Amino acid sequence: MKALPLMLALLAAAAQAEVRLSEVFGEHMVLQRDRPLNLWGQATPGQTLTVDLAGRKATARVGTDGRWRAQLAALPAGGPHRLVVTGDKTVVLNDILIGDVWLLGGQSNMEWVLADTDTGPQEVASPQNAQLRHLRVPHRASVKVETDIAPASWVVAEPGSVGGFSAVGYHFAKQMQAVQGVPIGLINTAWGGSMLETWMSREAALRDPDLAPFVNKLPAENASFGAVLAQRMLPRIAAWQPGLPLDGVDASGWSAAADIDGKWPTLKAPGNWEGQGLYDVDGVVWMRKRVELTAAQAAGAATLHLAKVDDCDEVWVNGQKIGGQCGWELPRRYTLPAGLLKAGANWIAVRVTDNAGGGGIHGEAADLRLDTAAGAVSLAGTWRARVEKIAMPAGPVANDAPTLGHNGLVAPLQGLSVKGVLWYQGEENAGRAAAYADGFKRLIQDWRAQFADPKLPFFFVQLASWLPMADNRPDGNGWAELRASQAAALSLPHTGMATAIDIGDTVDIHPRNKRTVGQRLAGLAMHELGLRAAPATGPRLVGHQARGAEFELRFDTTVGGLRTARSGEPVRGFFVAGADRRWQPAEARLDGDRIVLRSAAVPAPVAARYAWVNNASEANVVGGDGLPLPPLRTDDWPLESANRRYGR
Repeated sequence: MKALPLMLALLAAAAQAEVRLSEVFGEHMVLQRDRPLNLWGQATPGQTLTVDLAGRKATARVGTDGRWRAQLAALPAGGPHRLVVTGDKTVVLNDILIGDVWLLGGQSNMEWVLADTDTGPQEVASPQNAQLRHLRVPHRASVKVETDIAPASWVVAEPGSVGGFSAVGYHFAKQMQAVQGVPIGLINTAWGGSMLETWMSREAALRDPDLAPFVNKLPAENASFGAVLAQRMLPRIAAWQPGLPLDGVDASGWSAAADIDGKWPTLKAPGNWEGQGLYDVDGVVWMRKRVELTAAQAAGAATLHLAKVDDCDEVWVNGQKIGGQCGWELPRRYTLPAGLLKAGANWIAVRVTDNAGGGGIHGEAADLRLDTAAGAVSLAGTWRARVEKIAMPAGPVANDAPTLGHNGLVAPLQGLSVKGVLWYQGEENAGRAAAYADGFKRLIQDWRAQFADPKLPFFFVQLASWLPMADNRPDGNGWAELRASQAAALSLPHTGMATAIDIGDTVDIHPRNKRTVGQRLAGLAMHELGLRAAPATGPRLVGHQARGAEFELRFDTTVGGLRTARSGEPVRGFFVAGADRRWQPAEARLDGDRIVLRSAAVPAPVAARYAWVNNASEANVVGGDGLPLPPLRTDDWPLESANRRYGR
């Protein structure tokens, strides 16, 4: 038995002696050209390492904590090179390129992979450029600043692998390579459904009075996070469903064909429950609806449409289970056999399981219905609801609190030189859009500090069009207000915004056209880097004034004037309002560098808005280069989301 402790000690010593580089460094990686190159990792404490890359050499002393860091002199674009780190062991990394490294951040539209886009199959099958590489940083949220990312590998753009690249990043890099002819590396930190606040450092979040209390309450270790989350969530649920306990409940009868839910609170469907009092709740929530049918409606077979359910559902009609499935984007459609429905009262019960992010029945109201032999019966509106149980993760996920995504994915990259940042995020923050303006600027400045580059280029995508046209209101739309808050970041130097209102999708939050987005971001980068003379921003409003019954907007037309996206079509997307602040659609005419607005319903307009709706796909003004006019407003009237803040 004495041999066992000795063997374990030898194994531990061997593991300790291993020379390691941080996970961000690997074969096929791209390092930033023309900048000092920082490398770091772990090794046996006390030893001196030699680092050699393309003739650039440095030594590093390993600290008592086993960590080391070295800096090599800058290298020009080129490669492939070999990196050798020598100590009591030697590490060799091959196929290292020197070029431009771009950091990708945001949520699912940045995360969206090339293979799943409208041109994905053709792109994946086409010849690729091996000088384009991609590192997908694995999702990991943390209450503390991590020193390394989770294990990951750099991938070369090849037909068998390029389909997994960020589609926006790929099209950006492809365009930049065509102009610059240098290797491009993409480091992809995006996390679907993530909120802005999770990407801030602790220091930045503490400067926001809305975020600071949540950050200060974070535990020291990830293992303790579940208990902290429960302490925060349980009182919220108790207040939402007063008198209805959460512990020790028996939900076996909640599918019954009877009025068992008279004391239950209600949810509106379609609509995620996070915005209806169940903020941050993951777990199981029952939703029930009583439906009155005539004899003709109850006769024969029927089809139940439940729009979409985030994430899983189990469905009962009149106490009989009729199906269930998982997939938050999948339409729900269930066939009801003849004889199941009855004249008079009928009960539909849906057990919804939400694993993360939004939860509940969502989608189009028209897709929430019961198709009967005598016509369709709408199921949109009020449903009774009750929480059966909540899911307590072993550790945190990105949206559980501010800073968590930053700590796990971005903080470990500090010290790395990058050319700039590409950002596509905001959908998750549309409910508190006004607060995004200051928060987004704070994040940009924070990331510039994190990467020790006060001029770090930061280019972002203004949200694409989404949601039904019938829901558009020029006096208060979350997505319109969020777009304005995004545009406010242009007051910071070395920023750029790619407008995407013309390439959205009414029914899908993930428009499949990612090529145009990537190319527009590339246009911004090329202008910033002096590779394109004209700005890649579309027309820019420079003045406005009321002239009796007309309202005049004046634009900077250095990009080639104003026109509509399709020749000969009328100008669309404008609204005007008088002193009563009631918005009306406006007729618009192009006049050189001006757009003149008029509405018979507004005899004396005092303000104008353009594309100021959730789904702005009908707005059709572009510049001479074809880039869309970004949404705008001339008023400073209070935003609908003005008083909405994180956590409330």
